[in-house]
Amino acid sequence: MPFVKVYIHFVWATKNHHGMLLTQAIRHQVWQHIRENAKEKNIFIDFINGYSDHCHCLVSLGIDQTMSKVMHLIKGESSFWINKQNLFNEKFEWQDEYFAVSVGTSAVNKVREYIKNQEEHHKRKTFQEEYDEFIIKYGFQKFG
Repeated sequence: MPFVKVYIHFVWATKNHHGMLLTQAIRHQVWQHIRENAKEKNIFIDFINGYSDHCHCLVSLGIDQTMSKVMHLIKGESSFWINKQNLFNEKFEWQDEYFAVSVGTSAVNKVREYIKNQEEHHKRKTFQEEYDEFIIKYGFQKFG
């Protein structure tokens, strides 16, 4: 059996960046459900957290998992569950797009800390400011 350790830092937003995940209690409930559901699907979530309009998730991919498959399973099922639980007065949706970047093993702890401190981080920066920094930091080009 092969040994694989590939970490991916995923970030995805609520539809139209609508800040529906307003309280820590709701976010905790959603993150906990995502973690439990992922475990059932053999998706290893190393760390998860986020803010009112987005989620950060550090995932260690398995040998037969792709980024798109993992995101489809996590986002699709969690939005279904959130709506089934009637957590909000309106329909909840995640945006189709997501951000994903590989993380070397030497940077895993740094990424965990970054994800852990989302609450504090977003007292100073909006999601858009954070996204723009990621684009610059990781050398991506914006398209569109």
